[in-house]
Amino acid sequence: MHALNSSDFRSGVDRRAFLAMLAALGGASVLRSLPAIAAEKIGPDTKLLKSIREKGVNFLKTTQSDDGSWTSNTQPGIGAMACFGLVSAGVKVDDPTLQKGLKHLLSFLQKDGGIYHPETAHKNYETSLTMLALVGANSDGRYTATIKSAENFLRGLQWDETEGLDKSHPSFGGAGYGKSQRPDLSNTTFLLDALKAAGVKADDPAMKNALVFVSRCQNLESEFNTTEFAAKVNDGGFYYTPAAGGTSQAGKNADGGLRSYASMTYAGLKSMLYAGLSKDDKRVKAALEWLRKFYSVDQNPGLDQQGLYYYYHTFARTLATLEVDLFEDTKGVKHDWRRELTDALAKRQKENGSWVNAADRWMEGDPNLTTAYSLMALKYCDPK
Repeated sequence: MHALNSSDFRSGVDRRAFLAMLAALGGASVLRSLPAIAAEKIGPDTKLLKSIREKGVNFLKTTQSDDGSWTSNTQPGIGAMACFGLVSAGVKVDDPTLQKGLKHLLSFLQKDGGIYHPETAHKNYETSLTMLALVGANSDGRYTATIKSAENFLRGLQWDETEGLDKSHPSFGGAGYGKSQRPDLSNTTFLLDALKAAGVKADDPAMKNALVFVSRCQNLESEFNTTEFAAKVNDGGFYYTPAAGGTSQAGKNADGGLRSYASMTYAGLKSMLYAGLSKDDKRVKAALEWLRKFYSVDQNPGLDQQGLYYYYHTFARTLATLEVDLFEDTKGVKHDWRRELTDALAKRQKENGSWVNAADRWMEGDPNLTTAYSLMALKYCDPK
């Protein structure tokens, strides 16, 4: 029998068999003579992760239209998601599919610096998502000027003093579907993702103004949230928007309270971290407690299967931002969330490499969109 060492253990010696062998050989005395055994690897099986990524990438490569778009040549948001999904999966910047996709996106570049279809109501989404794709593909600096112009455009979309609002207004700091409509947390978190990717710091006015809005999307009564909804649910979770009468995609309680749900709670927490809040802040603590209570990779808690792939991406990006490897729920179970998420996505992947949501809300019945979301989520699942 050869001498066991830490590389044996890492390469696959079964833990129980190893411990039984150790006991037979003298237990603690033998252990003291061995090199320190490396901690168990955090994250998914590397072969599984590589396999499902490659299948997802290959699917998107087969569904791209000749003009470089996916699904629609008038909705650059979907193409931006596909490009960002490819970048997230490690596709090189000069890959023909990615270059054709980015060229199509840049055909929507407007004089004001935004990147959107001229007739869209989704200027914030389309520009924010395209920025994420361009930042991811900007290793040689070729898109730097375009990214900066898009950043300035997004700043102009944010609801603030330039729209005649002061900080007491429930819309202040948010982003939405155009100045004629109310801001929401989903639009705001995509804006912040784009700004963060472009290098905007936590103390930037755009981040601080967004924090004002995001705090009002939380079911937590405090000096940061004195809206009519703050105390009605008061569970620390987040909802869609407090503006224009308030909306939660999970519905309202009988007293008008806006129900919390997981995708917005992860989005809200991530946004607060981007704006510089520490883990000791009471808003962060309350959000974490809600997420610990409703941890899941099987559903979007509060909405079940609706918005599941949006949820997966937001879930992964937030936990990576928290720099947590094992996420402990309120029952004391520590979850290797990277492994659990990868396994969940592997089970849901179709034979052709795509993902699709049978609960077709928010366009998640479109496999191009949901495959992009999945690749974006898997970006954060590499083993530690």
